Parts: sequence; C-alpha cells; structure tokens
Amino acid sequence: MKKIPTLETERLVLRPFGLQDAADVQRLAGDRDIADTTLNIPHPYEDGMAEEWISKHQDSFIKDQGVTFAITCNSNGSLVGAISLMGIAKGHKAELGYWVGKPYWNSGFCTEAGQALLRYAFTELSLLRIHASYITRNPASGRVMQKLGMRHEGTLRQHIKKWDKCEDLELYGILKEEWEEKTNNG
Repeated sequence: MKKIPTLETERLVLRPFGLQDAADVQRLAGDRDIADTTLNIPHPYEDGMAEEWISKHQDSFIKDQGVTFAITCNSNGSLVGAISLMGIAKGHKAELGYWVGKPYWNSGFCTEAGQALLRYAFTELSLLRIHASYITRNPASGRVMQKLGMRHEGTLRQHIKKWDKCEDLELYGILKEEWEEKTNNG
C-alpha cells in the first residue's frame, strides 16, 4: 500500500498525520482566529473532528485525490500546522491549502513548508499547475503565496459565505515552468 511520504526542510518535517496529533490539531485549528480566515476549518472545533479529518488522509492519498502533511518542527517534533494538495488532477493540477497555528505565525514556517510542497508537486507528482486562494482580509496568506512565486490571477467578489458574511476570494497560481525558473534563479 502506498504511504504518504515525509518531506524535510531546514527547520521542518512534513509528515503524515497520525491520530496522536488529534489533540494538537483541535487545540491549534480550534482557535477562532484560525477558523475566521480559512475556508474549511469549523468553529467551534468539536471533539472527534480532528480524528475524523485525520482518518481520511491516507485514503485520499491512495486514490490520488490529495495529500495532507503535518507541519512539524524538526527540533522538537511539535505540530505547527497542516499543508495539503487537494483535488489533484493527475499529471495536471492541484489546489494548495494550509493553516499554521497562531503560536507559529510570522515565523516563515508556512512559506518553508510551501516550498517543500511545491517541489514535491512538480517533481514527484509531475503536476503542471498549483493554485490557491485566500479570503481577501487575510493578506498574510497572500504574502505566503507571493513568496512561493505564485501570481495573482483574479478576485472572486463575494464568492464565499463565512459566518453569514459574503467574502471576496483572491486567486493565485503557479506553473511548473515558473517554479523551475524561480528555483533556478534563487
């Protein structure tokens, strides 16, 4: 059976989630500030939600639909957040998604994890395009996308409803050749 790989960076280990991570997921993702600016994280984050979410990762990977990694510190193994490729169209494209726990904001961890995931997407999965989106009022997420070399592709006005309020969504994307050029030029 194929297994989700482990990716390493200078400061991080991106590894499969295990059920032992559920309490940390609930604590970190359960912060209202995390849920407020993400598309798919509920609030309140109730007991059992983390276990249910984690239990779907391996099956999604086996079916080539997506891959989700726990972002952890390589120094002490603590959980920082999550990063994933969703809606994988084999040999073509996927959507990048991520969240980082509030204690780890402004540390560069999300950008570092994103660089590793783009490398994996373009070299190991042979994808040609990665796209991502963020709620307009979360510019920190947009800065991560920009640092990854992604380009702004448009704004979907009042595209999603978050807690009974319509929100604009910013769209970003990067092609494999753009990533290769950025990687080769440092």
